[in-house]
Amino acid sequence: MTSTLRRLLAVCVGLFILAAPTPMAMALPAGDVALEPQYADVAGTRIAWAAIGAGDPLLLLNGTASPMNEWDPAFLGALASSRRVIVLDYPGLGLSGAAPGRWTFDHASDWISAFITAIHPEGPVDVLGWSMGGFIAQRLAVRHPGQVDHLVLAATNPGGDAAVLGPRWVQEADSSGDDAAYLDTNYPPRRRAAGERFLRRLDAALASGRYPGEFVPRATRRAMVAAEDPWLRSNVNLRELRRTAVPALVVTGADDVITPAVNSRRLSRALPNAILRLVPHAGHSFLFQQPRAVARMIDGFLGPSASAAR
Repeated sequence: MTSTLRRLLAVCVGLFILAAPTPMAMALPAGDVALEPQYADVAGTRIAWAAIGAGDPLLLLNGTASPMNEWDPAFLGALASSRRVIVLDYPGLGLSGAAPGRWTFDHASDWISAFITAIHPEGPVDVLGWSMGGFIAQRLAVRHPGQVDHLVLAATNPGGDAAVLGPRWVQEADSSGDDAAYLDTNYPPRRRAAGERFLRRLDAALASGRYPGEFVPRATRRAMVAAEDPWLRSNVNLRELRRTAVPALVVTGADDVITPAVNSRRLSRALPNAILRLVPHAGHSFLFQQPRAVARMIDGFLGPSASAAR
């Protein structure tokens, strides 16, 4: 069987897994998901974080200038049916302290490594990085492989010459912070209603006090955006990924216009132990467009949670 045929079969299997539900414990309803901030003093700063559910730890790394209160409660509730789901505010963001140094994705991976050591000294954790969080997750797997059990790279790119960006208007609209622009860029036109439901879930979590009210300093947003320039100019990450043995699920929306699916294909080819999945009729925010289906896919990749079984 040729390598091309094997990859086509992997994508087809991924689409089938998404469409066919697999047995999974009862999801925590979105209306019951609450984030109670805790604090870890690590890497010369204080990192705010929260956890829900029980089982093997799954650390989520969010996108550019996105604090913990921007994770979809429906997605967190579905993942927490079998995992201890951990979310955080990056240094310089939300309830966390100032960044202890210049914002680069190597530095950020070192800060996250210190955080993992502090809250889970027993051993490695599973890590999911979405969008910019995928840059940090990749560097974490390269620089601190002993701390990553499984890696999920969601709607992200490998940096360097292999990275493919969406049209300029999409990049500019996505950075505006406007709800209408978010819906236009993160969801296919016929799936915009799913994005509106996600925003209502976030509003309800914030209004009820289940999510902390947080803010995004302009300086931190600028620092994170600036860190992306050297990421896109360097091919070092892609070369180093080829030596990374961590099992990886590379997944994105098939209709992602912010980080086109070709990025995930290139990541899956670079990582020695990667599986590629494309979510049909989904955009950059596919995690929130189909929260339970995507959580089932991730749960199937990670496998049974040993600590939950105990």
